[in-house]
Amino acid sequence: MAMTVSYSVVPRKNPAKKSEPAKYYAQAQASGELDFEELCEAITSRSTCTETDVRAAISGILYEVKRALKAGRIARLGDLGSLQIGLNSEGAASVKEFSGSMIKGAHLIFRPGNTSLDMINKFQEFQK
Repeated sequence: MAMTVSYSVVPRKNPAKKSEPAKYYAQAQASGELDFEELCEAITSRSTCTETDVRAAISGILYEVKRALKAGRIARLGDLGSLQIGLNSEGAASVKEFSGSMIKGAHLIFRPGNTSLDMINKFQEFQK
């Protein structure tokens, strides 16, 4: 099955060189979404699990990923990839000068696994 990604072309300025004119870049456009209901139904139709079993399994995964992230652990989801908490902070001249108040926020880091990487690589090959 061929992979298609819809896109638009958008102007973006270089934040380090604001005086330079914008360059135009591709920006992926979603063509819809797969919600939890549809996901559970699709998995049910491809397996011997009931929809209740699928819902329970996915809910269990979400619960355990959340617990792992709160504990500062990396949540590895097999070939899909892994999730980890990352931090945004101000810089300090030395370790002694750094304080927790310099941490400004957190974000989620996703590192794709083999299945995700294979999908991206196939898309890139298709584009050539």
